[in-house]
Amino acid sequence: MDQDQESGEPDREAGGQRRLAITGPAPLILKRASASRPSGEWKDDDYDVLADGTVVGRIMKVNAAPEGMPWFWTLIYGHHYDRTPMHGHEATREAAMAAFAKSWRRE
Repeated sequence: MDQDQESGEPDREAGGQRRLAITGPAPLILKRASASRPSGEWKDDDYDVLADGTVVGRIMKVNAAPEGMPWFWTLIYGHHYDRTPMHGHEATREAAMAAFAKSWRRE
């Protein structure tokens, strides 16, 4: 994950977006669902993952999760082919971001 050298925080962009740990032609961007999908009501812990401006997945905090693993990540339909795993649970949002990026890169 791109991080600020002093604070250790992920790089932030306008609109509450975060850049995920990925190299190559299309960086992954984490964007709050409320900014990405203006219709409806979205929780603060619900994010879309974008590549080249297209939503390719989601990362969100869920109630129905394994104990200690509240962050759920998933590749959305149409962007999951040849990638495994396609979804998972993690303890932190940062771990979910890393797991998503790893699946996206097919590692």
